[in-house]
Amino acid sequence: MITLADTAIQGSFVALITPFDARGEVDYGAFRTLLNWHAEQGTSAVLIMGSTGEVSMLSPEERRAVVERTLPMRDGRMKFFYGCTGNNTEATLGFLRHARAAGADGAILAAPAYICAPEDDVEAYFAECLDAVDLPIGIYNNPPRVKSDLHWDHLLRLMRHPNCVVLKESTTRVGQVAQVLATAPARAPHCAVMCCDSPNLGLVVPTMSLGGHGTANMTGNLDPAGMAALSRPWHEPAQAAAFRDGYLRLLPLLHFTYSAINPVAVKCLMKAVGLPAGDLRRPLRGLAAEHLARGVEVVRALGLDRQYGWSLPRAQAPAPTPALTLAAE
Repeated sequence: MITLADTAIQGSFVALITPFDARGEVDYGAFRTLLNWHAEQGTSAVLIMGSTGEVSMLSPEERRAVVERTLPMRDGRMKFFYGCTGNNTEATLGFLRHARAAGADGAILAAPAYICAPEDDVEAYFAECLDAVDLPIGIYNNPPRVKSDLHWDHLLRLMRHPNCVVLKESTTRVGQVAQVLATAPARAPHCAVMCCDSPNLGLVVPTMSLGGHGTANMTGNLDPAGMAALSRPWHEPAQAAAFRDGYLRLLPLLHFTYSAINPVAVKCLMKAVGLPAGDLRRPLRGLAAEHLARGVEVVRALGLDRQYGWSLPRAQAPAPTPALTLAAE
């Protein structure tokens, strides 16, 4: 079993949405409500301004303001990490230095989007960032979003850096996760290994069963307590059965939250159940009514409305199936 020498980043690491108000501006009152709720429900850390937080649609000024205005909401119950990826190395270093100066607990970095850089270039980018700023940093290997993918050799070299405290994997290669978990205890005992909670990637079960430290998830925006339970590292054999039951129970919600590009499904469902999420930034648009209704029914079936005190929209009767008209032969 992997042990962490210098960090307590374990359990549920939630990629938080960015709430917007009616004017489309960042809603800091909603941020405070959501952050307090997550701390109460057992979330270990939050990633503010990841892809789930619509970071690519925030201006640089908004990104700096979010760091400065949310950090005073920290009360010690959760770690506050910030998405600091820029569109090039210098921009990324600027966001990292700002987060460090503001007192952030850490940052998460992905490869810059769109450029599809080669593996060696991406490794060099991460290495330069780890060297440049004395701040705990998590590496997000996220080829579905940025099209750059690192082999475990690259990742294990980076994980040895003392500032690298988290690896989040979003590949579909279970073998890669296994190799990292087999090698990391000796080479990077200070670095937690986590995975995306997408059921389509299929990483949660193997990552946790092989000794992973938790999940870096999006579904915790809707069920933070459920994801906190699902993301506990395994220390006893009995945890396997509890994990299996919890995972299978939450599977419909996991599928729904990944039924549209993040954060479309999760943010629309949050708004529908009364959480202070606000709307998506254009060009993203909300779910069609029938798509959203499926998510509401998942919430109802899981009893999350009763658990969290939500008032759900009334179930809509299904539309009648149009009569089938046969063409004359």
